[in-house]
Amino acid sequence: MSVEPVSRTSDRGAATRSALLAAAREVFSEAGFAQAAVTDIVAKAGASVGSLYHHFSGKADLYLTLFGEFQGRQQERTREAVHRARDLGESDPMRLFIAGARAYLDGCLAEPDLSRLFVSGDGPPGFDRVLRDRLRTWARRNAALFETGDGDVDEALVVVLTGAVSGAVSEVALSEDEEASRRLADDVLAIISSLESRRERRS
Repeated sequence: MSVEPVSRTSDRGAATRSALLAAAREVFSEAGFAQAAVTDIVAKAGASVGSLYHHFSGKADLYLTLFGEFQGRQQERTREAVHRARDLGESDPMRLFIAGARAYLDGCLAEPDLSRLFVSGDGPPGFDRVLRDRLRTWARRNAALFETGDGDVDEALVVVLTGAVSGAVSEVALSEDEEASRRLADDVLAIISSLESRRERRS
């Protein structure tokens, strides 16, 4: 009796998991979370219901995994953009924030199906809390950019900046017109840039 190598088994499991996520992304984007059926996801993935429940606890787990992976890619995009700006000699907090915000908005435009899905309001129960927690985490990262040497932060400015970009994300994600979305993103970032004078007055 031959035993299949563990590496080959794990590779096959990883491929099945990836296929299920890709299928879920497509089905959720087309039908929304509430109307999506596990059987449709499984059929599109060429997998079995049993394999889905081996890798995920259900439909909500698939959705939350897609969200977590998308946010991971978005975080990496913003991190790389801020690091690139710093490597080019930029040290102004507002310009660093704008570099990161632009990368985040570009990521929404690069993956419009997912960005639209996650702001549509059609998610699993409790997803609104997940979004609020993510927004608070994002605000804390933004605050770190503006922290002064004595640890002081202009909290009102951080709230305005985070809210402005969050609103832009929703509009960009829900728009069907990519060119209009890019113009909107540019306009929002230009308005944010104009807040520089407030920060200088508070310094």
